Amino acid sequence: MTPETTFDVPASRQEVIITRLFRASAQRVFAAHTDAELIPRWWGPRYLTTTVDVLEATPGGQWRFVQTAPDGDVHAFHGYFHLVVSARRLVSTFEYEGTPGHVLLNDLRLDEESGQTRLVQKSIYLSVADRDAMVQGGMRDGLEQSMERLDELFELAHEHPGA
Repeated sequence: MTPETTFDVPASRQEVIITRLFRASAQRVFAAHTDAELIPRWWGPRYLTTTVDVLEATPGGQWRFVQTAPDGDVHAFHGYFHLVVSARRLVSTFEYEGTPGHVLLNDLRLDEESGQTRLVQKSIYLSVADRDAMVQGGMRDGLEQSMERLDELFELAHEHPGA
């Protein structure tokens, strides 16, 4: 059975809640979110190439990822880490540089049980309008592809330890 990513977009609330179960330890899921060498292997839609410009996964540290499309279009994202608890929680801001000023707060929680990890990410937007614009702009498809690619990364490591 293939895991599914659930998206909860509550009416009249400025948040999106994403949930996915991974067949990997919380430490591995956490590492995938904080290791500059792993990020490009799963972050974003498949057709984009992701480069990590900055990744300082410590409270007050910053991050910046740049994605390049096959036609050469470039999309950059950045933010700051507010809370980093190894294998448990990451709280950071997220801003798409193409629409500056529309910052959201991501609260990512990892709960491990029996060798699997449930990822729950609550994204809190400045307004319902900001949230709706992100959802209508294809956020769900991009996140779904990211979660599938992350799953594939863990499956590859499971099948080929050290990969």
